[in-house]
Amino acid sequence: MRRSDLVQHKEKEKDTTTRTSQIVFGERQHLLRVLDSLEGTDLPAARAQQERRALEELIHARTRELNQINTAWDEKIGLVLSADAKPEMLEKLVKQAPETDYYLLRLISEHPRSNAKTLQKLGRHPYGAIRENVARHPNADATTLTYLSKDRSQPLWYLVAFNPNTPSTLQRRLRDRLKRLGENHAIR
Repeated sequence: MRRSDLVQHKEKEKDTTTRTSQIVFGERQHLLRVLDSLEGTDLPAARAQQERRALEELIHARTRELNQINTAWDEKIGLVLSADAKPEMLEKLVKQAPETDYYLLRLISEHPRSNAKTLQKLGRHPYGAIRENVARHPNADATTLTYLSKDRSQPLWYLVAFNPNTPSTLQRRLRDRLKRLGENHAIR
């Protein structure tokens, strides 16, 4: 897990944390691991059954929550993870996905078959890990990389500097910036 995965966005009116698919999916995975662990323990039958029921109920609640974020969530994740995923299908999933489906969008931003158009849309997503993936993606185009190099919310310029699709003048400028930072750090 990356540090950016821990970023939480506050809703302005309610001051509550938005439960994105990344968070809900993580909870469901942990609950599944606890259920697996329970299966291998020697507990009295009644207690084991009660705990199994409670865990299964929590797992089903997380599944329902994922489907509220994005209908047929597990099926869409399966499509993205499939070796047969087509660029057009990935593009369509990005267009249909709500902004809070961080997990699905992050998977697409890492996918080797994501095309430049899909990556351009994802390069403007508020979730930092998605923008990081776009900045290092080999299919990101020059326009998207130039846009990401100007992002002040995180140092994406560093990733853009080493992407082979970055325009050479921008790449030189960013690498010079990195060199200056290294020289300034060495002087201290």
